[in-house]
Formats: sequence, C-alpha cells, structure tokens
Amino acid sequence: MKIGIIGLGLIGGSLFKSLKDYDVVAVSKSQSGENIYKTYDVLKDRDLVFVCTPMNKTLTVLDELEGILNADTVVTDVCSLKEFVSKKKRPYKFIPSHPMAGTEHKGYENSFEGLFKGASWVVIASESESSRLIDIINYLGAKPVFTTAEKHDEAAAMISHMPMLIAQALMLAAKDNPLALEMASSGFRDMTRLALSNEEMACDMISMNHKNIEQSVLKLYKAVGDLTNGDYPKTIAEVKAIRSKMFI
Repeated sequence: MKIGIIGLGLIGGSLFKSLKDYDVVAVSKSQSGENIYKTYDVLKDRDLVFVCTPMNKTLTVLDELEGILNADTVVTDVCSLKEFVSKKKRPYKFIPSHPMAGTEHKGYENSFEGLFKGASWVVIASESESSRLIDIINYLGAKPVFTTAEKHDEAAAMISHMPMLIAQALMLAAKDNPLALEMASSGFRDMTRLALSNEEMACDMISMNHKNIEQSVLKLYKAVGDLTNGDYPKTIAEVKAIRSKMFI
C-alpha cells in the first residue's frame, strides 16, 4: 500500500516514523529529508492519505486535495472533532478518523514510533467501508472504534476536551498560591499534565466544541454533588470498579 502524510507534527511525524514497512511519502512545510516533499503532487499515486494538519487548516487542505487525488484514494484526517469535517461530500473516499493518542508536547521533534500502540482509533464509517484504513490502524497496534461524528464529538468533550480545560483551570486557580505550588507533588502533576497541551489545538477544541464541553462540565458538577452529598463509600466503590478495568 502506498501511503501519504500531510503535516509532520506529533501525530503525522509519529505515523511517518511508525509505518516502516510501507511506501510512505510526506508533505511538510516545516520538515525536510528523505521522502519529505513540499507539494501535493507526490500524493497522486497514493492509496491512503493522512491529513495531519491543525484543525483550523484541515478543511482547506481537504479542498485542495480535490483537484489532485483520484476517486479511489482513501483520505482520512486526525482531528479531535469530526462533525465539522464530515459535512461536505468529497470526490475521493473520505473517512474521518481520530487516533486517541498523543502527549502534552507538539512538533516533529516530539513524535516517535509506537505512539499509537494500544490506543483507540475512532473511525466515522463502517468496518466494510474502511478496510484499507483499518489495516493500517491494526498494523500500528491501535484498536478501531466505530461511531458517528456527533457521538464522537460528545464523547471527546467528556474524556479529552473537558479534562484539558479543567487542568488549565486548576493551574489558573493555584497560580497565586505559592505554598500550594511548592507543596504540589505527583497527584497535582498528573492532574495538570494537559495544561501543557498544544495551544493551537486547544483553542480550536474550545471554540469549535464549546457546547459539548459545557454539557460535560454540567455533568461533572452533578457528579461532584453525587459524591459529596450522597453515599460516598458506595459511589466511590462503583467509580473504582469502572476505572480499574480501563487502560489494561
């Protein structure tokens, strides 16, 4: 399979470094080297193309590819929101997707082979429609998860976008308490890791998914009330039972 990658940041760079057994070319404005090019012409013969640009640039790239790729080319994006990319019908085979992998760092210099191993990879299509993409997801050691764009964005707000916002808010609340910052240890470190998230991506997530994030915050507020005003030992036992089965 011939694969193309547009954008060599954390996600695109990790794909580029991980797909060693495939014929891979990349298009990047910031990086140079073997099999890295500056124009989309090199993508004309690709079977599968990953668009790994920032969300605010993705629609432009998808539009530009319409005059270059053939109808049989499978194209996927890796944005953390799916409704906004799913609205337009494309002349190529567009399958929105989202690898649930990353770190608090950004850029090609922080990308690495193995980033996707064990991660869920959301696919906005049926398994039969996305077999070419699924082959690569499996090769990378990730697990395909099938859903709709709307359900994806609701879930992403709960488990990704809201936690990032809370980590940032926690740092904002603590910043004027020098003693608290001096006392902070591993728990605070882990809780605030996402405060270091790529600021361009964070701005896009907050502005484009704010309604779902607001609903998630309301559910969180209710959950805090359930914990503090209810049967705490019973509720926390239920929470621990669910959490202990995750990330195994």
